[in-house]
Amino acid sequence: MFSNILIYFVVIPLLMLAGLALCKNIKQIRAVAVVGSLALTALSVYLLVDFLALRAAGDTAPMLYLGSWEWFGPLNINLSVGVDGISIAMLLLSSIIVFAGSFASWTIDQPKEFFLWLILLSTGVFGFFISIDLFTMFMFYEVALIPMYLLIGVWGSGRKEYSAMKLTLMLMGGSAFLMLGLIGIYYHSAPVGAERTWDLLEIARNGSISTGWQYFLFPMTFVGFGVLGAMFPFHTWSPDGHASAPTAVSMLHAGVLMKLGGYGCFRVAIYLMPEAAHDLAWIFLVLTGISVVYGAFSACVQTDLKYINAYSSVSHCGLVLFAILMLNTTAMTGAIMQMLSHGLMTALFFALIGQIYGRTHTRDITKMGGLMQIMPYLSVCYVIAGMASLGLPGLSGFVAEMTIFVGSFAHTDMFHRVFTVLACCSIVITAVYILRVVGKLLFGPVQDEHHRQLTDATWWERVSTVTLIVCVAAIGCFPNFFANLIRATFTPEIFTVLGLN
Repeated sequence: MFSNILIYFVVIPLLMLAGLALCKNIKQIRAVAVVGSLALTALSVYLLVDFLALRAAGDTAPMLYLGSWEWFGPLNINLSVGVDGISIAMLLLSSIIVFAGSFASWTIDQPKEFFLWLILLSTGVFGFFISIDLFTMFMFYEVALIPMYLLIGVWGSGRKEYSAMKLTLMLMGGSAFLMLGLIGIYYHSAPVGAERTWDLLEIARNGSISTGWQYFLFPMTFVGFGVLGAMFPFHTWSPDGHASAPTAVSMLHAGVLMKLGGYGCFRVAIYLMPEAAHDLAWIFLVLTGISVVYGAFSACVQTDLKYINAYSSVSHCGLVLFAILMLNTTAMTGAIMQMLSHGLMTALFFALIGQIYGRTHTRDITKMGGLMQIMPYLSVCYVIAGMASLGLPGLSGFVAEMTIFVGSFAHTDMFHRVFTVLACCSIVITAVYILRVVGKLLFGPVQDEHHRQLTDATWWERVSTVTLIVCVAAIGCFPNFFANLIRATFTPEIFTVLGLN
């Protein structure tokens, strides 16, 4: 079992949990968090290099590093693993944000318990991205969601109990839809008389889900995952949850956990039910188009830094689902690049907001000003994050959004083009709220004279922010590398299954 490299994405976090349980002081806790997250990052990089080598050698299988071990025979449930270019990109994103989040939580209260729950959440995330058995995937999905309640309810701020309960109830509601959809897929996973399976690849090869059942199961699975992707009108948990969550939890939640929604929509709903996806996509295009524009407009009227970034995430994650529903390779490639871009830049935003709040003890932009002259390092980092968010060329946001819009406009019918133009308008709205925040927060007169005594970033805060900035710039400067990694997913078999163009 341990000969398969993918298993170590679950084994390492479990070893971290065991190590944390044995820790006796803060230095040991920090060491376990940093060393473990660094090991996960190194493993992700090695997997990326080896994957590209296999693709270059001519291996065009839909998934590589396949492995399967029986778990519960009567229902044919297995621990089945495998990855493609999209999975590897998500694993790399997750490990980088866990690493940066470890430094962002350097001075957290009750660090042992905090990191135990945070690493458990990470275990669910990594397990989800490597799973190709639907039951196992759902199990890891729930493992990733459950710790959020305690992480926000115990270590959060503001109306943390309300936010934790709202987030948990809404995501559990989405999980109920998802569970029913997955059970339905299982019962139609094989031709009549054949053994049913939870295996993603086998279900796709069988093609045994009738069009009628696809029309019933596709909305359930898409909505189930779409709730986590903050799809309108199921997005309201996101701003409250992000506003109350501690810094590292906001980073991991917005940067990685919300990506489970987009990944699941592509990997399960669209891949397994392509006929329904083609016929019903217009319904969800309307909802995701609303998410894109509504989220951007909502961010314009907020004064709390976390709420601004939370509504921005609603808009950017809506753009991911919007692009996936365009059902062509260019738009889908842009959707995955947008997942990477948004994951990194929103993690950077939340890290900086937490660092600024830790000094000023306020997130209200009307009560702050002139921070550029007080904490220049944090201010410059905030400007870089803002420029990435509004799509400045040379940073990740530009290449991701341009790829989405080019792929979306490739549809020649009026419906798709009108919604593409509306989605493009979100760029202008994003520029409005980003430049407004930068102007009020960083420039102009200092609003509180006590702020003049504040200090700039510490070394551990700089490690966290520099890591994320380098990654944002890397995607912006070398987009072909990441685009080719993602396009390697669209093998001839997937083209046939999805009917892509």
